[in-house]
Amino acid sequence: MIINCVAYQNGLKIADLSFAQISDYLQRSGVFVWVALKDPTESELRQMQIQFNLHDLAIEDVRHGHQRPKTEEYGDVIFSVAQLIEVSPSKELIVGEIDVFTGPNFILSTRKNSSRDFLGVRARCEKQPELLRLGSPYVLYALVDYVVDQYFEVVNELHVELEAIEADIFLKSMGRSNVERLYLLKQKVSVLKHATIPLLEKFAHFNGGRVPVIIDKASLGEYFRDLSDHLGRIIDLLDSIEDAIAIAVQVNISLITIDDSEITKRLAAWAGIFGLATSLAGIWGMNFERMPELSWQFGYPVALMAIFGGCGLLYWRFKKIKWL
Repeated sequence: MIINCVAYQNGLKIADLSFAQISDYLQRSGVFVWVALKDPTESELRQMQIQFNLHDLAIEDVRHGHQRPKTEEYGDVIFSVAQLIEVSPSKELIVGEIDVFTGPNFILSTRKNSSRDFLGVRARCEKQPELLRLGSPYVLYALVDYVVDQYFEVVNELHVELEAIEADIFLKSMGRSNVERLYLLKQKVSVLKHATIPLLEKFAHFNGGRVPVIIDKASLGEYFRDLSDHLGRIIDLLDSIEDAIAIAVQVNISLITIDDSEITKRLAAWAGIFGLATSLAGIWGMNFERMPELSWQFGYPVALMAIFGGCGLLYWRFKKIKWL
């Protein structure tokens, strides 16, 4: 589905276009075309490939989706992929994708499996004609910068979730549940790291080393350096969350171990008490003929007193050392 198809010149919007008009405006000097698609159909992809002369391999990647973040050069066209990550109402991560073709006089973006719109990016660019005048490379930066800003929101959500788990960590009834929640949180961190680390690696060369020609001509090195800094900050935050998760898991396991140890102590204490009673009862229950206490008038009460007295003494001792 087509969202927008607009032509710009000198940083200003000059026309809303139909598919059929794109080729005419691409031939005009100083004009670039910005097309945005959402969940494009096979027919729309085919039309875009013909209009912008896009490489078959890049179109194949867009068609199949689920690509790792990357940038590839096909002649004078840069093909970029970034993952769109958002948090659902049920706190699950929804992973979508944006594919961007950046040419000398056009930019084509397609997004899949995402409820977020990019109208704010277009509005922001149109409010800064002095930057939009730099052409399609600046729009590429603006799109990826918007994606990275959404990553910060997801990181904040992960922080909130971690704090909620830490608040419950000392509740005895939450032992196993906390470990499961921490593991699921770690999976979410991994998803976000898989989106950010390759993106940082791919876009880092836009501000140093072998810079693509159309990026170099636009003199956007400082902007892509700032983008790399943001990605680096996100990765550092994710590393700190991973460290906190590891510590929380160890604390939780230690608490479970302590609880198990307390239960073991109680069982051992009661086993000792009943073991003493059982051994004394067993001695006097053997019914040998030559056991003087069996014929003694006070033998039975004394035996009961010995059993209960010994058990009581053990109970007092275990209570004192806090085994009971």
